[in-house]
Amino acid sequence: MTSVLYDAPGPKAKRRNVLFSVIFFVLLALLLWWIWQTLDDKGQLTWSLWKPFTTSEAWTTYLLPGLADTLKAAALSMVIALPLGAVLGIARMSDHRWVRIPAGAVVEFFRAIPVLLLMLFANEFYVRSTGIPSDERPLYAVVTGLVLYNASVLAEIVRAGILSLPKGQSEAAMAIGLRKSQTMSSILLPQAVTAMLPAIVSQLVVIVKDTALGGVMLGFTELLNTRSTLAANYANVIPSFIVVAVIFIVLNFILTSFASWLEGRLRRSKRGTGAVLGADKVDDVNAAEVGGSYGTGAGGSI
Repeated sequence: MTSVLYDAPGPKAKRRNVLFSVIFFVLLALLLWWIWQTLDDKGQLTWSLWKPFTTSEAWTTYLLPGLADTLKAAALSMVIALPLGAVLGIARMSDHRWVRIPAGAVVEFFRAIPVLLLMLFANEFYVRSTGIPSDERPLYAVVTGLVLYNASVLAEIVRAGILSLPKGQSEAAMAIGLRKSQTMSSILLPQAVTAMLPAIVSQLVVIVKDTALGGVMLGFTELLNTRSTLAANYANVIPSFIVVAVIFIVLNFILTSFASWLEGRLRRSKRGTGAVLGADKVDDVNAAEVGGSYGTGAGGSI
């Protein structure tokens, strides 16, 4: 049996795949065992290093406030970057050069600069040109850097998603007299959202992780920054890194799971019933449409 994309494996290929899978899992188990043994030999698995995480003080004083700031910066960046990226992506497809060229220049410029450099520039700008309090300045700088960089990346995702649609969609809209703005808002964007969703979610995960850059360079009190304070107080550097890594994994897993659920829901909502009408049903439908048009005409004349 063959598929559209590949030939179905035969008995020999299936045995080879099973062998490779077994070898992979054995090597993975050996790697995990080696990591465990190394941590145990270095004394990183002793209960005294992990005990702080069983108390409320480590969470309420360090981890949860840091997680709250991480989510706050990520949420603000997402809320601003998503619509801004959509506007820039659509502007890059404009028929007017005075719209298309500046939008393209903005996207290419900010996409080429590392997000950490954007954060540092934003922080210096706020220091020298605004009166934002010093305790709030790191948040503003982190959000600004994340918005500028990720909006430019999301603009390319939006543009690629729209261009991936069949050209016949736009041609059909033009044939029935829709303007380009109507075609974009009513036909192209709703279809492109489903195709763009995995890439958009991947970029949102990047936003969550990149908040840690502000903690390292700007002193923003996000999760990784508060972890260093916790580790300094309890002398458990490796365990604190492991706990924070698990928190990030869980957070991003929730985000991707929600996106997968949303994507499936959108696909199901756009899926047709697949019902096939017989000739008699088609005649009934046509008769109903004709009767409805007469009724509308009569009502209009009245």
